[in-house]
Amino acid sequence: MPEPEGPAVPTTVDVHLPPDHAARSLAADVRAGLAATPKALPPKWFYDARGSELFEAITRLPEYYPTRAEAEILTAHAADIAQVTGAHTLVELGSGSSEKTRLLLDALRDAGLLHRIVALDVSETALREATAALSAEYPMADVRAVVGDFTEHLALVPGEPPRMVAFLGSTIGNLLPDERAKFLGALRGTLLPGEWLLLGTDLVKDESTLVRAYDDSAGVTAEFNRNVLHVLNRELSADFDVDAFEHVAVWDAEREWIEMRLRSVRAQHVTIGALDMAVDFAEGEELRTEVSAKFRREGITEELGAAGFTVHRWWTDPGNRFALSLSRAE
Repeated sequence: MPEPEGPAVPTTVDVHLPPDHAARSLAADVRAGLAATPKALPPKWFYDARGSELFEAITRLPEYYPTRAEAEILTAHAADIAQVTGAHTLVELGSGSSEKTRLLLDALRDAGLLHRIVALDVSETALREATAALSAEYPMADVRAVVGDFTEHLALVPGEPPRMVAFLGSTIGNLLPDERAKFLGALRGTLLPGEWLLLGTDLVKDESTLVRAYDDSAGVTAEFNRNVLHVLNRELSADFDVDAFEHVAVWDAEREWIEMRLRSVRAQHVTIGALDMAVDFAEGEELRTEVSAKFRREGITEELGAAGFTVHRWWTDPGNRFALSLSRAE
C-alpha cells in the first residue's frame, strides 16, 4: 500500500561543480575540438535554454521514436522493475526535468518502497526546479539534488541501499566505446553488490528509420544542431554565420552509430574572440556535433558484463526499436 502523504521535505542540494565549470569546460572543448582533424564538439553544448526547448520539440516529432518507445516500455514494466529491484532509492543520471522517471517513481511509491530520490545533472537551476517539483509530488521521499557531471561525480551520489540508477533516453549512446567502458566501470565501482542499473538503449535498425529520426522533415533537428553555433557566438564572442552551415545526419554502418554534423556551405574564416582563436572551414568541411550509438542485445550485455553487471531483465517496445535492460551489480 502507498505510504500516507505528509508535508514535503525540503530538497537537499549538493553542489560539486564550481560556478565557472560550464565556461571553463566549453572553452576547453572548443579549443580542442575546433583544432582537431576532423573538427568535433561534444553534444552537451546543444542544451542551452533554446536547445532544450528544441529537443523537447524533437521528442514529439513523428520521426523521433526513442522517447515514445521508452515510455511504452516503462508504462508496461515499471511495476515489474519495482518488484524485481525492491529499490528504496532511485538515482537518475542526467536528470534534467526528471519527467522520464515518474513512471518508475510511481511504481516504487505504490509498492511502498520509495524512501529517497536522487537527481544528478550539471544544471543547478534546472535541477532545483525539477527536485522542488519532485518533493511536492513524492512527499514520502527524501529528495536530493546533486549538481555534478555523471562522468566525474558518481562516487558522490548518496542513497539508501538498495539503490537503482536510471540512465535513460539512450544517453549512453553519446559516449564513445572507451568512454562507455570507463563510465560503466565507475558506476559499478560506486554501487554495492546487489544494486541495480536500469539502462535505456536505442537498438540497431534499418538506416532509413534511423536517419529520419535525426533529420526530420520539419527541420527541427537541423535547427537544434545549428543551435550549438548560437551558443558559441553568445558565450565565446564567436562570429559563426549560422546560416552558412547545413545539417547532416549519416549512419555509420561499421560503427553502428548516427553522426550529426554541420557542413560549411562555403569557405569561411571564423574568429572566437573570448579564446583569441581563429578557425578556417573549407567549403564542404564538416564539424561533428554528435555521435549516437545504436546497440544490439549481445553487445550491450557484453559491455555491461565487462564492467561487472549481469543483465537480469531485457524489455523492448512492441516495435523492437528500443530496449530497457535491468542489470545487477555483482
